[in-house]
Amino acid sequence: MGNITKKGTRGPVIDRASSTEPVRSKALHTKLYEAIMREDCTTIETLLRNHPVNQPMTVLANSTCYRLLLNQPTQSIIPIHLAAKYRKAQSLLCLLEHGADPEIRDTRGHTTLHLMLLHWPITPATWTEPVNRIQRILTDIQNHAVTCLHILCEHGALVNARVDNDYKYSPLHLAIRYGTYPVLSILAQNGAHVNAIDESCMTPLHMAAGILNKKMTETLIACGANVNCTVSATGNTALKLAVCAASTKAGRLLAADISCIRLLLTNGAKVNTQDREGQTAIHEACFGGREAIINLLLEFEADVNILTRNGEAPIFMFLQRRSNITDTTLLDKLLYLSYPLKLTNNQGILPTGLLLPEFHLLKETLIRLSQKPLSLQVICKNNIRKFYGEKYKQHLKQLLPPKIWDSIYSYCDLSQLLK
Repeated sequence: MGNITKKGTRGPVIDRASSTEPVRSKALHTKLYEAIMREDCTTIETLLRNHPVNQPMTVLANSTCYRLLLNQPTQSIIPIHLAAKYRKAQSLLCLLEHGADPEIRDTRGHTTLHLMLLHWPITPATWTEPVNRIQRILTDIQNHAVTCLHILCEHGALVNARVDNDYKYSPLHLAIRYGTYPVLSILAQNGAHVNAIDESCMTPLHMAAGILNKKMTETLIACGANVNCTVSATGNTALKLAVCAASTKAGRLLAADISCIRLLLTNGAKVNTQDREGQTAIHEACFGGREAIINLLLEFEADVNILTRNGEAPIFMFLQRRSNITDTTLLDKLLYLSYPLKLTNNQGILPTGLLLPEFHLLKETLIRLSQKPLSLQVICKNNIRKFYGEKYKQHLKQLLPPKIWDSIYSYCDLSQLLK
């Protein structure tokens, strides 16, 4: 039946049978929503007789659950997504047992697993165990999330399904992106591809190293991540991304922890891998000017004389920045290690910082030094240093007479050169 107009009336009279149907549906949706939030499985089972388990629910603004809907007049959400989003383990299990599809996606291309990771509760990594009421509550919420994740994995959730958007993140990528450290090993144990790439050809390890997250990096390596995998578009490795992050201005000002870099190196990261421009981690470290990072890379036999495709040595990168040049101690060290001293790139251009008027005397001195033929003694010293590197120089100290060792490993004094 449709709308009919009775004689003598000014407008249409609505057929009550058809007008009450949407109201009943919305009431049913609200009841199902509330039952899921209460984890009332008996009520959920009853309501599912009249509501397809994979059909979205639309909840009105005046319902008792509206306070959870972020000030939207209505919200449409699939039952299993609601249970996962708010970590309702019993409701999630009940819905799955009644045919809920964990791979059904929302309007943004997220599966149930994606939504769970997007709404994963974060607790400080420094907690060893909860000591007060707030910490106990947050820990319980975290435990509920872990339980829900196990339930999803046990009921066939695809742990390698990508988000259907521009980034094409896998669940592991999402876990890194949103800092959900506890889920990495669970996903890997359930078949997640630890070396999966996103739309930018980044693996989860690239992402973790790029934010200097040691725990995530350590877990991914333990799960089989390839520490030398490169980003196809740029040639960057996890090591180079970590060095870039720690060498930025923010990294220097905040003294960013470099333990993630050491972790990668001790687990086989190749220190001299070149990207598509020919740059290595030591180029990035020298440009950043953080002595701790440069020393760490040298300890693992970074080649301080390796050139980029444009003929730029690490010391060229160091001399690009004024703040680096004023660090005379580090400059002395790099000059001592650079053999031969190459100040220009393939176009014969000098580093930008060295062209500043205040460094005119230094520029002229270094140019003369780079053009000066090396003595046989200096060549021998350079070859010994190159062979043994920084890593084994203390071992060599035990084998050589003190005067000889001192002559080999004594840095040049820049102040003496400028006289």
